[in-house]
Amino acid sequence: MAAGPSDASGPSGVADPAAGNDPDGPGRGAWGILGGTFDPIHLGHLAIAEQTRETMGLAGVVFVPAARNPLKPSQPSPATDRVAMVELAISGNERFRVSRVELEREGPSYTVDTLEAFHAAGRFAGGALPDPVLILSVEALRGLTAWHRIDRVLELCHVAVVPRRGYEPPPTGWFGATFPGRATRFRMLEGPDLGHSASEIRARAAAGRSIRYLVPDVVEDWIARHALYGAPAADGRPWTR
Repeated sequence: MAAGPSDASGPSGVADPAAGNDPDGPGRGAWGILGGTFDPIHLGHLAIAEQTRETMGLAGVVFVPAARNPLKPSQPSPATDRVAMVELAISGNERFRVSRVELEREGPSYTVDTLEAFHAAGRFAGGALPDPVLILSVEALRGLTAWHRIDRVLELCHVAVVPRRGYEPPPTGWFGATFPGRATRFRMLEGPDLGHSASEIRARAAAGRSIRYLVPDVVEDWIARHALYGAPAADGRPWTR
């Protein structure tokens, strides 16, 4: 995951009783950060971002396409396609932005480097920079201990954890036991649990099956026009419905 504050574009049940009770939680006007390969971005990503923004009172959410996820060996589609699809998907929401900082940085896309970039800039998306809120799924939370410089990550941000179908939330006490002294940096959120999967969407596109209602129409059109994921080319298809 990762992003840079200066290049954001556009207008851009609780498992652990300790989690979510930080008296020094995200400041007023905090921004959420949703990272990933977005290969492709789908309606689940958008729903998660919007509900987290609303629930936590965030100023907005920045989508941060990763160049290379160090925890995923597979190579994503070209960055130009992935960024274009994100830009198209969020174009109707003035609270959403996209940043290319990870795509412009060499090497693996470490979250800590992105957060350091946010704080170094001192400003984000045109406003002052309170502690940002990193948005993660329960699935990603399971692997958090393996993240590069995770202690520093938790110094630089709060973490909002959203459900993922097929993955149980952590048991009571897990945050405190796993991240001593940092349990209040986490907040477990309810829904949305839409069960969307980028890998499933890629497989459906490759098989020539419909991905309508799984991705925004403009993203579906982009995939068809550029024959991404082995989808049959459809250059004559209307750009929007």
